[in-house]
Amino acid sequence: MTLRHVIDAAAAQLAEAGIDSARYDAELLAAHLAGIERGRLTLLESPGEDLLARYRDVVTERSRRVPLQHLTGIAAFGPVMLHVGPGVFIPRPETEAMLEWAMSQPLSERPLIVDLCTGSGALALALARHRPAARVIGIDDSDEALQYARRNTAGTAVELLCADVTESGLLPELDQGVDLVVANPPYVLDDIALEPEVAQHDPPHAVFGGGDGMAVIAAVVGLAGRWLRHGGLFAVEHDDTTSSQTVEMIASTKLFEDVQARRDLAGRLRFVTARRSGDDSHGDDAVGHAPTSGRYPHPLAGESGADD
Repeated sequence: MTLRHVIDAAAAQLAEAGIDSARYDAELLAAHLAGIERGRLTLLESPGEDLLARYRDVVTERSRRVPLQHLTGIAAFGPVMLHVGPGVFIPRPETEAMLEWAMSQPLSERPLIVDLCTGSGALALALARHRPAARVIGIDDSDEALQYARRNTAGTAVELLCADVTESGLLPELDQGVDLVVANPPYVLDDIALEPEVAQHDPPHAVFGGGDGMAVIAAVVGLAGRWLRHGGLFAVEHDDTTSSQTVEMIASTKLFEDVQARRDLAGRLRFVTARRSGDDSHGDDAVGHAPTSGRYPHPLAGESGADD
């Protein structure tokens, strides 16, 4: 049996299992096991029995709705490739629109950037690669997710911190010292039915955001209002049904201006951006106090991905 016939059969098996991207997945799994790029599959000679056996096994796993990225161990996100697997949220193409927005913003020469709910470190790593002079901090409360983030950011200057973004008064040393806050928090409504890849394999703690999907977003908005310097920028992803609620939540703090709902690459309302205003008259208690010295707050008691 030729490789083409094997892939055809695998694609049919995956399609029968309800996978929309059946052909793509079948080809990608074959390329992954063969150690070549997907576009070079036609150049591959007839596969050996060992490769065929392993291929049938991974196709069977995929037909059981195990995520493709768990089977390959990697996920593409914008300009970076990430190690992923059980225990960490798989970065989605929807978030790449927010990444593109963040990369296009004018920031200072050495900005301080914070990625909340960093998970695999996707946004933190991509932004650090884009702005080598920046100080980039990724925060997550999952030790398991941070294991992947450490691996992904190894050899970079990204700092990782295990902390709960809903904790009151988190990291006051960052108050009014941050140039950009980005966040892809858990925001799916609790009663939403999800595809098996998400429902059975993504960590629920990284997916669901309460009955209205806004529980963690509210905490993230509060941190951005407190941490951002005047003129600092904020972007937060949300469910495609909660754009107006997110806009209203940010605007109601009276700490932000230029609050805008923005669309993902598929055209769905997916994230909101805002600029920290210079008027704290409505939010002194929420904002806290600026650092007393230095361009940046002192280093956090976290971790850095840089080699020692």
